[in-house]
Parts: sequence; structure tokens; C-alpha cells
Amino acid sequence: MLLESGRHRGSTTALAPLSDGTFGGLVGGVTAGDRYRYRLDGRDALLPDPAARFQPDGVRGPSEVIDPASFRWSDAGWSGVPLEDLVLYELHVGAFSERGTFAGVTERLPYLRDLGVSAIELMPVADFPGERNWGYDGVALFAPARCYGRPDDLRRLVDAAHRVGIAVHLDVVYNHLGPDGAALPSFSPHYFSSRHGTPWGQAVNLDSEHSEVVRELLIDNALHWTHEYHLDGLRLDATHALMDDGPQHFLAELSARMHASFPSRKVLLVAEDHRNLARLVTPEESGGWGVDAVWADDFHHLVRRHLAGDHEGYFADFSGSLADIATTIEQGWFYVGQRAPHSGEHRGSDPRGLPPRRFVFCLQNHDQVGNRALGERLHQQIDAGAYRAASAVLLFVPETPLLFMGQEWGASTPFLYFTDHGARLGEAIRKGRRREFERFSAFADRRKRERIPDPQALSTFLASKLVWSEIEQDTHRATLSLYRTLLALRRTEPALRSSRREDSAAVALDEETLLVRRTARDGRGLVLVARLCGSGTIDIRGPDLDGGSSGARSAPPPQVLLTTEDAEFSADPSPPRITAAGDALRIEFTRPAAVILAAVA
Repeated sequence: MLLESGRHRGSTTALAPLSDGTFGGLVGGVTAGDRYRYRLDGRDALLPDPAARFQPDGVRGPSEVIDPASFRWSDAGWSGVPLEDLVLYELHVGAFSERGTFAGVTERLPYLRDLGVSAIELMPVADFPGERNWGYDGVALFAPARCYGRPDDLRRLVDAAHRVGIAVHLDVVYNHLGPDGAALPSFSPHYFSSRHGTPWGQAVNLDSEHSEVVRELLIDNALHWTHEYHLDGLRLDATHALMDDGPQHFLAELSARMHASFPSRKVLLVAEDHRNLARLVTPEESGGWGVDAVWADDFHHLVRRHLAGDHEGYFADFSGSLADIATTIEQGWFYVGQRAPHSGEHRGSDPRGLPPRRFVFCLQNHDQVGNRALGERLHQQIDAGAYRAASAVLLFVPETPLLFMGQEWGASTPFLYFTDHGARLGEAIRKGRRREFERFSAFADRRKRERIPDPQALSTFLASKLVWSEIEQDTHRATLSLYRTLLALRRTEPALRSSRREDSAAVALDEETLLVRRTARDGRGLVLVARLCGSGTIDIRGPDLDGGSSGARSAPPPQVLLTTEDAEFSADPSPPRITAAGDALRIEFTRPAAVILAAVA
């Protein structure tokens, strides 16, 4: 180890082999702010610490000694946000604010509090090559990206979030390292698997020789973020690519260690996993892996196909019918073991017994926007009334909702794929990005592919930044008002706070109208009726409104709490006409809209 700054600049310390196959040593006289690197086996090249807490000059530069205990926290009374109260808001630190830093996010915390979300989810911040990246090319797993600020800037963000009642989750990537600038493989060939591969290259070694050290490194990383930065949860990227044939799956070990480490504070693990595995979110004592929740993308895919007509790629596995959307709301995911037409494989498992909050639903996320060639958001491709109605569905159903930054006001900016790699890798990414869309009909023409924004261009990143002045414009302000109102209802209405599967039901009334019923413990309930496409008239009988709990007695007509076409929520309102006749309710939709009714049981 070579010290490159401080009182002992230029001094070297040889590390000694330890019993677990690693090397270690005690270096005296080092203080916070000193910088260091490693020289391996007498070679000339100097390497940063792959577990460094900070890389001030980039991922190839010297590592900086950080004292994590020097920060003065003010959140001693903070106990976290439980899964039952979770409303996630996913954001990219660089694109969320004009400053593009942790401090820029901190400045917007009052806005997020007033919006009504209970947790922000930061896209990965582990340091990466260049000055801009989605974060999934991270190579310094323990170091916050220096372009976002110093480690204490992230701590200030978390501390300030806790003061206003908002939890902070972090997206972490354990299934691969980025393609450029990773020092870890130089230290040992055993960090990667010779048995498994992923779409991004070699899989991380979780089940072969020396995998114990690799597993411990990743678990230490999870504990590093949650202890040293007081984070409230981790979103685990692409857990289907964490390949482990050992006796205890890595996710089960990670879950057990994480939960045991926080006996008095709620820290959650949320997986991204397309397999629809009930085992993933089943408690370990019941034979599962103990992850708290999972991104359940079937809901997104069905809604997107229904509203925007997407039918290529994995969307081919989804009909987009309201009947299938209703089934997904009732189950948590659509595929429970049946064969998927596009892949030709059986997918999913039975989710019965799993509470709905374990399933994370969304209309948009970074993948589903940014992996589109032009980065279009859902509201930019569908009718505004349909977008408002779909938003009401998302925030009404019992599953855990996730919002993607800017969707709450219908942001005009796209979210594009952007990188800042060296020339050779950058050119390969540029060509690969355009080649990726050859199989889609909209980009079969080479000239259209050439119009796909260059991931390496600074302009691509800048175009993805939110424009906060938009929220003062009438249309955006109205959409924001709708989201604030829906989130307030979710937070305060007993029927919407219930996390029991038996307290909700969903049914397709016809091909374009969805009914979702939520019931509180005392029997009082709310009903959402959403028309997602076109105009039409629907007659709803008493049993649909109250689940049949009123029996033969005549129930009073339900109270209309709101429609998504109220003047407060639409710049050009066209509310549906609602009339009652006996135990029936007639709703005449002039265009897509949602109605929320207070039904008396």
C-alpha cells in the first residue's frame, strides 16, 4: 500500500496474507483525507482500493481515507418507514435537479414531502467512469460518485430526509461490475464465476471456490450503505442474475444478515426480478429467501399494452386486457406458472398468501422509460385523460406504488440512456444502442435508428434533466394536484391503508372499464371505477359497489369523492355524469377518467 498524501506521503506498507486468503495490515499515522493506492506483486501500476469509501479524482485515481464517524447525525429517533406505508419515488441524482447533486435532491425534499411520497429511491450512486451514467456501470461499490458530491453530502441528504419524514432507499448492483475501470478483478480471479454468465458478462462468484469472500464483500457493502449512511432500504438490481446453486441462496443470507443487523429500525430489501418467484418474498422461516418486496412488472406491461399498444418484445406475452389487469391486481402478478407465448417458457409461481404490499407496481420507471429508443414517458404517448385514470388506478390498488421522477406533473422531458465512457467503449455503446432497436418495427429503417440520441453526447444527458419551472404551468400543475390528492387519500383513508389481500377486489366491468374495491376493517369501503379508453356508459349494481355486504337491504347511494376530470385536476375538465337509481349507479364517461366513490357497507 502506498500513501500518496498526508504526513507520511510516499511511505509503503506490505500487506500480509490472512487465513481466509485475503491480505491485510495496519498502517499507522493515517488520517481522514489522506490518499492511497495499492501496488500488486511488485508491478508498476497503482490501483485504487476496490472497497474505498471515496474516489475524489475518479475510479482510477487514488482512494481517500474517510472517517464515517465524524458526521453529526440528527435522526436518533428515526425508526424507518414500514412496508405497509411505503410509496416509492425513484430518481436519478444527476437528472433530478439542475445542480445534479445530492445537495440538489436535498433542496427538493420539502416538495417531495408535500407530494406525499414516503421514500425516495436513488438510482445507483456507486462511482463509475466519467461524469454521467445511469449508475449501472458502477465499479467502486463503496464510494458515492464524486460528481454527485462527497460522502457527507449523501449523509446530509439522508439526515434531512429523515427530518421531514421521508425514507431513503438506494439501488445497488451486485450481479455485475461496469465494463470499464473496475479494479476488483485485478486483485483476484475468484470474484467472478467460471460456471455462470449474465447478459453483462461473467456472473459474480456466489457458489464456487472462494465464494465465501465474495459473498461477504457484497453483504458488507449492503451493511456499509445502511449503517454508515443510515439508508432505509436497498433495491437489488436484477436479482435473477445473482446465480447461486449453493445450500443457502445469497439472497437468503443477505436478507437474514440485514434484518438481524437492524433490530430497532425498519430497513427493507426490494428486488428487481422478472421470474415472479414467490420464494423470493416469502419469509425465511417459511422456506423463502426473506426479501421484503419485489418489482412486479406484469402490471406495468399489461397497462402499457392496453393504453399505448406496445406489443413487441416482452410485451408480446401480455394481452393488455382489463380482465388480465384485474387478475394481476388481485394476485400481485399475472404469470403464476403458465406458459408465456413470447418466451415459450413457463413463468411464475403461485403468490397466494403473500400480502399485496410485497409487490411493487408502477406505470413508469427508469427502465421502462429510458430503455425506449427516444426515452418517451407514458403520458407523452397516450390520451391525457387515460393517463390521469391510470394514475388513479396505480395509487388506489393495494400493492406498493412506485413513481418515477416527474411523472407526478407529466414532465415534458424524456429520460434517455446516457454514458460517459472513453472513445473506444463509447463508440461500441453508441453502435450497440442503435443495433438493439433493429428488431423493432419503428426502427427497422436505418435512417430512423440514426436519430436515436447518442448515449455518449452531453446533450443526451442534459435533455433528461427535469425542468422544475413546468410545475407552474396549468396542465402540469393540475396533474400534480391530482397526484397530491390521490396520495393524501392513500395515506388517510382506512380502506386504502389496509394491507390484507382479502380487503380488495378488482373486476373488469367491460373491455374498457375497471372496478377496484377496497374495504376497511370496519366494513366501510372505497370503490374506483376507471374508464381507460374512449367514452361509454356503465351501470354498476349494489353488489359491485359493496361486495354484496349490504345483502337484501337498500344501501344509500355512494358519495363521489373525486373524479380525475374535476377542474382541479384537468386543464380542460370533462367530468363523467353520475346518476343513481335504486341500488344501481350509472356513470356516463365522455372520455377516459376515473371516479372514486365512498361506498357504505
